[in-house]
Amino acid sequence: MAPINRRTFALSLVTGVALSACANPDDGGSTEVRDPKGSGTTKINNSPDQKRVTTEKVDAAAALVPKAIRDRGTLEIVGSADSSAPLGFYATDDKTRIGVEIDIAHLVAGVLGLEPRYTAVSWENIFVGLDSGKYDVGFSNITVTEERKEKYDFASYRKDDLAFEARKGSGLKIRGFRDVAGRKVAVDTGTNQEKILVEWSEKAEKAGLEPVDIAYYKAQADTYLALESGRIDLWLGPSPTASYHVASAGKTEIVGTYSGGGATLQGLIAATTKKDNGLVKALHAALAEVIRNGAYAQVLERWGLSGEAVGKSEINPPGLPKTNQ
Repeated sequence: MAPINRRTFALSLVTGVALSACANPDDGGSTEVRDPKGSGTTKINNSPDQKRVTTEKVDAAAALVPKAIRDRGTLEIVGSADSSAPLGFYATDDKTRIGVEIDIAHLVAGVLGLEPRYTAVSWENIFVGLDSGKYDVGFSNITVTEERKEKYDFASYRKDDLAFEARKGSGLKIRGFRDVAGRKVAVDTGTNQEKILVEWSEKAEKAGLEPVDIAYYKAQADTYLALESGRIDLWLGPSPTASYHVASAGKTEIVGTYSGGGATLQGLIAATTKKDNGLVKALHAALAEVIRNGAYAQVLERWGLSGEAVGKSEINPPGLPKTNQ
């Protein structure tokens, strides 16, 4: 996700992840996700008993943590309270936060020898909390952008891909702004997806087409209900969330996917911390360690996201440009 700024994107259409899934109420709460191309199944544990992948403390990485945080002994982690499986959502007890973002945050804390303390807040309050120093780091599907790099430091850990989701059998194929002109598209406010739709709507109008009818819903469940009932044509959001919903509900399909960084740049998701607070080198070292020791791959695999793996973590890599100039 990324804040609103001005850049026009060309859509790079790639093959969407096709999945099927079924819930298994007999094993404590799980979803079995199958790749119809024959690459096997992933049973996603939705219960509060996560049996998370763990990793050992690495003294060299822990030594990079600022003294104030080392002395405190905790890593204050913040993420979105929205329910966006498999990124971050509530377990079957409706109170325990689970998901790939939480798991990776726990791995990082483990390498750094810190107790992970996770807080879920509204999207905008992630950044308010980072700005004030209330939280040390955000793990919440946060895209690296050039605008954000003015205020935050990043240590990347996953590819950022977005997707258009439509009701099954819609016949829609989204390749660019002409394909969404005049259509009703839901999106979360304050995100990179919203920025894209605003820009595409402007391009459509300049081309003599109808603008995009952008819709907003307070809860993800409301968005899905509107999509499945035909009250909206499309939802634009993170590809993992769209793929998980396609698998779980069986009523929708992915009709276009592309990089969150645009047509010429692979978008990246990163651990996000206040700029120049001294923490980013420790985060980077921890992520490099879990990529090296295989714990990172295990976490992505357990959430069905192996295709979003990166080969290395980078500090402040090239991000979504601020403008199209």
